[in-house]
Amino acid sequence: MPDLAAPAPLILTLMLDEASQAYFDELRRLHFPPRINYLAAHLTLFHHLPGDDLPGISARLGALCRAQAPLPLQVTGLRSLGRGVAFTLENNELRALHRRLQTEFAAVLTPQDQQKLQPHVTIQNKVTPDDARQLLAALQPAFAPFAAVGTGLHLWAYRNGPWESLAEFPFDM
Repeated sequence: MPDLAAPAPLILTLMLDEASQAYFDELRRLHFPPRINYLAAHLTLFHHLPGDDLPGISARLGALCRAQAPLPLQVTGLRSLGRGVAFTLENNELRALHRRLQTEFAAVLTPQDQQKLQPHVTIQNKVTPDDARQLLAALQPAFAPFAAVGTGLHLWAYRNGPWESLAEFPFDM
């Protein structure tokens, strides 16, 4: 049984420029099962940071983001998630930032968050494999790589469904 008094785990995502965010949100609205689509499109960096260290994590993220320039991202393709579809994004600086954060948070990372970052934005999930294959096949012919920008980090509390926005840390450099 979950400890209801325990602080909620924290999720860290990369914030995207407005146009890219709107594009991914619209695709998610069109293709994600409506009954479980209660989140905006997002690029998750960490799935489970300790909620009881919110002040410390926030301080570290704030300092890091004040010294970080926006990240030019390349949206390079589409990928199957088996039961969904995602866009893949690439930027070596983003991977380096993720590794730096992995080092800073090493003592508290779950096995999932210790893995190498595979940057992606999910626009469909939790559908049948056949539905996912159909969407991927429908989107592939028209796909052309495009640019996006990582504009900061967003910290969320996981509340067993919708996420609660806790803080945004824009890249300031």
